[in-house]
Amino acid sequence: MRWITRARPKMVAAMSLAVAVPVRAQTPVPAVWDSVGRILQTTAVMSSGYVRYGLPRSDLHVTIGDLPVPVPLALGAWAGFSGTGDSALVMGDLVLTSAELAPVLEALDREGIDVTAVHNHLVGETPTVTYVHFHGVGAATDLARRLDKALRLTGTPRPVPPASPAAAAIDSALVFSTLGVRGRVNGAVAQVGPVLVRDTVRLHGVPVPAALAYPSPINIAQVGPGRFVATGDFALLAGQVGPVTHALATHGITTTALHSHLIDESPTLYYLHFWADGSPPAVLGGLRAALDAAGSGPAK
Repeated sequence: MRWITRARPKMVAAMSLAVAVPVRAQTPVPAVWDSVGRILQTTAVMSSGYVRYGLPRSDLHVTIGDLPVPVPLALGAWAGFSGTGDSALVMGDLVLTSAELAPVLEALDREGIDVTAVHNHLVGETPTVTYVHFHGVGAATDLARRLDKALRLTGTPRPVPPASPAAAAIDSALVFSTLGVRGRVNGAVAQVGPVLVRDTVRLHGVPVPAALAYPSPINIAQVGPGRFVATGDFALLAGQVGPVTHALATHGITTTALHSHLIDESPTLYYLHFWADGSPPAVLGGLRAALDAAGSGPAK
């Protein structure tokens, strides 16, 4: 199986012109991205520099110990597109069961979509879920059709219904003020990001939107009176890994994975995933300590 990216520098260079200007959430979705959404059977959402398509694994019932894992917390598969209709880039993250893994990897390979990482994000979950990161270039609708062939081999519920606002069930003001960042609330889950976006990362020599490739998302859920759980990942430079793992460990937060998501990026990024479970002050204090450690850690 060919897992080394096939992106061609000329094609990627052409796409950089189309992603230089960030777009806002309320920006109307161009027709091409609506077409991609119809192929993937989900809704296009304009984000900061790219178009995001949510593919949540709401069919899965995953638990860690006594805790059912909320879908917005850790089971939100997605695909993100940038560029133009004729010359686009797609990146994303599929959430797969053990039975789905081999057929999906084979389908991605057949369709010329590169696999850039296969790994865990969680530890101790039942059933086991595997996360597959992917990357492809080409015409937008053609990429969507190729990706759709892989998605058809999964239990991902489609069409994906448009997200409906859920009443906030977490003290988001406490979360955002403690962490010093902004985010949004999805019911009992506060979703924070992008954070730690300080450096330009190039893929095959071309800048990629931070929110697409290295947003360092943090998801925090209130799962009971006085109990928060949190997961996510920090996109770190080499010199930041040690300070962040130390900060998490000293605050009782488990590093669940440390690995790559991309291939041929510059500078090299290390993605550190974590799991926190405790009182709101303990969880938020540990995450704030990790963010502070990343900010004060050496860049190289």
